[in-house]
Amino acid sequence: MLTSLKVRNLALIESLELEPCAKLNILSGETGAGKSIIVDGIMLLLGARYDKSLLRYGAESGLVEGVFDTTDRAREVMTELGIGTEDECIIIARRFFADGKNEIRINGRAATTSMLKQLMATLVDIYGQNEYQSLMKAGEHLRILDYYVRKKLKSVRDGYVNFYSEYKDTVYKLSKIGDASEREREIDLLRFQIDEINNAATYENEEDELIERRNVITSAEKIYAALGHAAEALGSREEGAATDAVGEAMRELSSVSALKNTFNELYDRLYTLSIELGDICDGINDELDNLHFDMNELDDLEKRLGFVRALKRKYGSYKDMLAFKVTSEKRLEFLENADEHYSELSLKKKTALHKLYNAAQEMHEIRVAGAVEFENKIKSELGELGMENADFKIEISEFPQESEFEGRFGMNGADTAEFYLSPNAGQPLKPLIKIISGGEMSRFMLALKVISNETDDIPTMIFDEIDAGISGITGRVVAKKLASISRRHQVLCVTHLAQIAAMADSHFYISKHTLNNSTVTNVNELDERGMINEVSRLSGGQGISDKSDGNAETMKKWSTDYKDSLS
Repeated sequence: MLTSLKVRNLALIESLELEPCAKLNILSGETGAGKSIIVDGIMLLLGARYDKSLLRYGAESGLVEGVFDTTDRAREVMTELGIGTEDECIIIARRFFADGKNEIRINGRAATTSMLKQLMATLVDIYGQNEYQSLMKAGEHLRILDYYVRKKLKSVRDGYVNFYSEYKDTVYKLSKIGDASEREREIDLLRFQIDEINNAATYENEEDELIERRNVITSAEKIYAALGHAAEALGSREEGAATDAVGEAMRELSSVSALKNTFNELYDRLYTLSIELGDICDGINDELDNLHFDMNELDDLEKRLGFVRALKRKYGSYKDMLAFKVTSEKRLEFLENADEHYSELSLKKKTALHKLYNAAQEMHEIRVAGAVEFENKIKSELGELGMENADFKIEISEFPQESEFEGRFGMNGADTAEFYLSPNAGQPLKPLIKIISGGEMSRFMLALKVISNETDDIPTMIFDEIDAGISGITGRVVAKKLASISRRHQVLCVTHLAQIAAMADSHFYISKHTLNNSTVTNVNELDERGMINEVSRLSGGQGISDKSDGNAETMKKWSTDYKDSLS
């Protein structure tokens, strides 16, 4: 569960610290005081996108930090993500900046938004505007049903996904075969390209060697002169040549080398130098002997260089060209044996379709059976929430015959699902998205959460204004449901309804005030008297009737007695 929450410089919040209890935590306050900002802060901890407009005006950076008790499932996810699990708690910190950047840390280690979402999905479940919008899309209804039957569906779905991948790969390969005329055109092109590469007889670094040879030919006169002068300077053709000078120095040192080690070392070094000079002279003479310049060769070099460069432009580097050749040869073999491949792939596609059909049918049966159970539970919960005469049904599309399957299936099988609702007795079932009211939506969403609560091991549940569109007796029923959930999960609930506020185990009052021309949101945890005063305020009677506080006390006592009965 969430044990503490710190918020710095988020919208109107300058600094806030919250330590919710393990049961039902209520957040209330005047409209616009900042209740939803706290939820926005928690959403950032869940991986929501950061928008720099969330940063408090004038601040350079902000922070949201949450400390959570760890769970076995959270440890598993952290292990999968490569994050240490030795800590007894999980600390999520998200720092954000004026330039729109933000950083995420899990137990002090840098993390991505994707990692954060995976981890926090095991710790917090939130109901807010996004969930409302999802329910109002018929395309989301199958996902909701699938979540309910997820444990039974998992192994079948995993197999289906594998078959689906195999099918898509086979269809892609079939599409690459093309018709006969297209194949022949591609075969001709591939043969030409393969022959062109083979006949080119090029090799790695040929271009560099051609450029070097061209430079030698175009600089022939300069090279001949330089080598000749170098030979003369080193050789014995003139008095004072380098080799003669070294020889003379060796003879002189040889006469005294026995007298001192230093003289002997100098002689040895001159000897080594004379050998190296000899090799250099031989090398220069060899180069002179091999100098043959033919201007016709230059024309050939230019043509070859142009050809090699054209190959490079067409196929890339030498390594890329070889890779292209290998790929082309495989593709050519595939196309030349297209009829055989087509038969093999067609059979493979048919087999994959049959596997998909069987898996999709099994998924359909699981969904149909789960839908009946789901419908009954929803109707039971709606009945307890003041909709005793409501009827609810999930319309799942008829499963197709195998001959019709190919045009009907997708990643989730061949099913579509839509929720139908009749809120009152005597009314026909109609698409939920077309007829449900705001108050009915709140109760329906709460019913969904109660049902998921039975199978979820997520420790913290957050409800942002679950009371929209309800009041009176229904409000009390919703409060009882929240109290019931909070005996198995930590609950944080933003509310404007006195009946729900009266059920609080911990109550946080959100207010705002102006200080030095700046608006600031404050959060105060209420004591018993403060809770009663806030219930009175929410009832609308505070300051109007002396009985308001008495009614609030009665409501608070009734709520406490109800919670005690749950223990």
